[in-house]
Amino acid sequence: MSQKITIDTEFITLGQLLKDAGIIATGGQAKWYLRENSVSLNGEPENRRGKKLRKGDVVVVADQSFEIE
Repeated sequence: MSQKITIDTEFITLGQLLKDAGIIATGGQAKWYLRENSVSLNGEPENRRGKKLRKGDVVVVADQSFEIE
């Protein structure tokens, strides 16, 4: 089951999602985290912390799924 992440803007970045979900403590840790851990966006590997996530995107991180809505 995926967790729903509601956004009020056009997009959020992958780094913001990791921080908001409590996976990392600060935005500065995103680059390191993405280098060391597997993250997928809509079924494809993703490692860019600045990647824009929009409504309908699904991110899988550390066996957790997040759906942007």
